[in-house]
Amino acid sequence: MEYITIALAKGRLAELTIDLLEQAGLDISELREKSRKLIFTDEKNKFKFILVKATDVPVYVEYGAADIGVVGRDTLLESGKNLYEMINLGFGACRMAVAGPKELEGHLDEIHNMRVATKYPQIAKNYYHHVKKQSVELIKLNGSVELAPLVGLSEVIVDIVESGKTLKENGLVVLEEICDLSARFVVNRVSMKMESERILALVEKIKTLLG
Repeated sequence: MEYITIALAKGRLAELTIDLLEQAGLDISELREKSRKLIFTDEKNKFKFILVKATDVPVYVEYGAADIGVVGRDTLLESGKNLYEMINLGFGACRMAVAGPKELEGHLDEIHNMRVATKYPQIAKNYYHHVKKQSVELIKLNGSVELAPLVGLSEVIVDIVESGKTLKENGLVVLEEICDLSARFVVNRVSMKMESERILALVEKIKTLLG
């Protein structure tokens, strides 16, 4: 029997996923050990687990280096990879939104050549081009995007909003909601054909656990 490989995003997301996989009957004892290893195995059920950076999960899954991945929907949308999204796992729930100074509320459509600062240029581009049908200038940032409207780099930002506390502290508000985000269980398209029985069995167990 071939191993089925699951790519997990390092950190909090991996911890929550590991708990779920254990409840689904997989042996994750190797993953619980504190080590610097990046590949772990469940010999009994023939599963392999690899720990990778969140942004790399869709890449490993699309290219077939992993059959399954668990990753945030923000990372999935930004990557644009062609995968089967099987389950909304629900954890890490937040939303992608357009935010800016309160005085722009209700006036966004009046701004010409609007500049939008974001860590998520693909998501922002899709939203403005396909949903809003609006031409904007996107500015890619890697750090604190909240700073951009405060220093005049951009009028608004596109970013992940959880509680909205960071926005509030910087005098910004949510102006438009783009989409809901949370962790997703994704599968490689070829793996789905080759190992559909075992993958779907795991999917059903997880769905039952999530109720």
